[in-house]
Amino acid sequence: MKKTYHGSCHCSTVRFEADIDIDQGTSKCNCSFCAKTRFWKAFVDENALRVTSGSNYLTEYQFGSRTIVHFFCRTCGVKPFGRGETADMGVFYAINVACLDDLMPDELLNAPVEYQDGRHDHWERQPAEIRHL
Repeated sequence: MKKTYHGSCHCSTVRFEADIDIDQGTSKCNCSFCAKTRFWKAFVDENALRVTSGSNYLTEYQFGSRTIVHFFCRTCGVKPFGRGETADMGVFYAINVACLDDLMPDELLNAPVEYQDGRHDHWERQPAEIRHL
């Protein structure tokens, strides 16, 4: 069931809320970005995220195919979410579950995790090794 979670960056300058069904799963991948930042995400559609304050403090970063826009707080450097668009998903947001202020640890521990092999552009399959993700 979807629940509205409230989130923020480390310094709380950027605040947002997102409607997420955490029981539908979370995601980790081994692409160069996610592996270096240990980005653990929950996907939501484009209407499920609302920035409630600090949008003018968000800065963008893109790399590679520029499919994903990574948003960071200019003050503290934390990435609360990213935005992308693909043919199968349409416009979506990837919410950093570590930035959800009211996500209870047991909810996260019980959430399914899907792994993608982004390092080799095989997003549809799990990488051979996932213990480090």
